[in-house]
Amino acid sequence: MSVGLLALLDDVAFMVRSAAASLDDVAAQAARAGTKAAGVVIDDAAVTPRYVVGFAAERELPIVGKIALGSLRNKLLFLLPGALALSAFAPWAITPLLMLGGAYLCYEGAEKVYEALVPHASHGDAEQEPQAGAGHDPALEERRVAGAIKTDFILSAEIMAITLAALPEGSVWMKAAVLAIVGVGITVGVYGVVALIVKADDAGLALARSRAGAPFGNLIRGIGRFVVRGMPVLLKVLAVVGTAAMVWVGGGILLHGLEGYGLSAPAHAAHDAAVGAGALVPAIRGIVEWVVTAAASGLVGLLVGGVLIPVVHLASRLVRRGGAAESTGTTAAGTGA
Repeated sequence: MSVGLLALLDDVAFMVRSAAASLDDVAAQAARAGTKAAGVVIDDAAVTPRYVVGFAAERELPIVGKIALGSLRNKLLFLLPGALALSAFAPWAITPLLMLGGAYLCYEGAEKVYEALVPHASHGDAEQEPQAGAGHDPALEERRVAGAIKTDFILSAEIMAITLAALPEGSVWMKAAVLAIVGVGITVGVYGVVALIVKADDAGLALARSRAGAPFGNLIRGIGRFVVRGMPVLLKVLAVVGTAAMVWVGGGILLHGLEGYGLSAPAHAAHDAAVGAGALVPAIRGIVEWVVTAAASGLVGLLVGGVLIPVVHLASRLVRRGGAAESTGTTAAGTGA
């Protein structure tokens, strides 16, 4: 009896160790895959704060919360099953879809650079909305949230595709667990940071109005004034970093995708340039190699995005003209009837 019990306990201990090892493996794979999506994450965090600009302070966190829930729904209910289905039934489609998403990131980044250099009518959802007043406009809030979730869907699709492409061969449950961990972790991280960003000015204002006595009161009020004055600068820096992340991540995806199809010369040239630059400063070799690689990827991203800008604009005009012609035809038919 005691021997049987010991054998059972040994089996239980073995299963616990195996489960722990599997969890460690999932966590390690999630961490590795998540870091590869860092550029898209930066852009996601940089883009989202603009959707709460102009609303009353008490509406900012609820709006961020709605967008975060929509982001989780995008990742877990739609993109995760889609990614698993692709992995199981059409793995050959992952790289083309990843490159398509990379091209989109290149276009968006290059469009932002073009907008900064040559201001023109913007095509973004948030920019097309009327400015919110310092109150609560439910209809405008819902449109802003819907626009943010639509943008998040595209960025989330890229995050999940990058994560899936970074995973080694394994069971579908392992892939599902890693995708879920990355999706939830990135969403919590991104929108937690966004919440801090959008409420930082309120916190700074509260500190600036502190009535604490000297000497700490002066320090607290000084910190508050610094935060209030620094937030506009931080938002501008985030916008620049987000744009840079778009073009370098998009360009890097295209380089790796081309390499997978046998066109390895551009990726090898970028790698050789990075290694050569790193050899010049051995003390910070890793940093220099990363910077050169990101710069090369960014250059590719800007070139591809620059080519896509007129193509997308032309396609948009043709679609609008087609829609206007169809609307005119329908109206004329209705009038004739």
